[in-house]
Amino acid sequence: MAFDDVDFEGRTAFITGTSRGIGKAIALDLADRGANVVSTGKTVDGREDLPGTIVETTEEIRERGGNSIWCQLDVRDDDSVQTAIDETVDAFGGIDFVVNNAGAIHIAGFEDTPPKRFDLLMDVNARGAYATTHAALPHLRESDHAHVVTFSPPMPARPAPGKVAYALSKYGMTFIAQSLAGELDADDIGVNALWPVAAIESEATRHFGMGTPEDWRTPQIMCDAVAELFSRDPTDCTGNAFYDEELLSEAGVDDLSSYAVVEGSEPGPMSAQLFDPDYER
Repeated sequence: MAFDDVDFEGRTAFITGTSRGIGKAIALDLADRGANVVSTGKTVDGREDLPGTIVETTEEIRERGGNSIWCQLDVRDDDSVQTAIDETVDAFGGIDFVVNNAGAIHIAGFEDTPPKRFDLLMDVNARGAYATTHAALPHLRESDHAHVVTFSPPMPARPAPGKVAYALSKYGMTFIAQSLAGELDADDIGVNALWPVAAIESEATRHFGMGTPEDWRTPQIMCDAVAELFSRDPTDCTGNAFYDEELLSEAGVDDLSSYAVVEGSEPGPMSAQLFDPDYER
């Protein structure tokens, strides 16, 4: 496993959307690296058709010897966000990392995306990242290692017909991150966006039919990219919109074969091309 020497002992990570998928993987990974992890999301009671809860993620972290609490959180509800932030500080004394992972997905044309669905995408994605970071800001200012990351792509190379609402909500996350980077520069808080080049195996990729397992990488690639990002000096690393492959390459990792879901496969840049059809490695 890459980045075995990255240690976040004593630092606290507030992560949105940790019931399953990338969010859960990052929660487990940061906990394994010594961080106190706050597992948050709407899912407290399990569902047969949708595995995983924030409670189970915290329990798994504790079983592995890590420190974690769970907080039920709806990123669309400001009171819910503030309560979760307050509970985090009560439990661990502060916040060092904010991972804006919670997301809503709806890839469809304009006619098939009613305004109510548009509102959901904007509220969960762009506004959710804004509200969570806003509530955490006083505590991030107290940290010597403050990082905020949004899981969103680089700003658009072109318009996005066929997915305008989803694209706007994700670009909004990146715009917020890069704008805050400039505004918070004097506070020594690193704010960046991060997006995978290839599709990541998750309930979302399966549900939306984003290729086959040969096209997917495991969430570990995003875990390692986050570890690399959070290990950097926030005063030197801010205002970027990274691809995962870019961060790993800068860290000296050029062989990405271990991240393939199907051994020997070479996943294409499906996730990058979702927003930038001209993207090439």
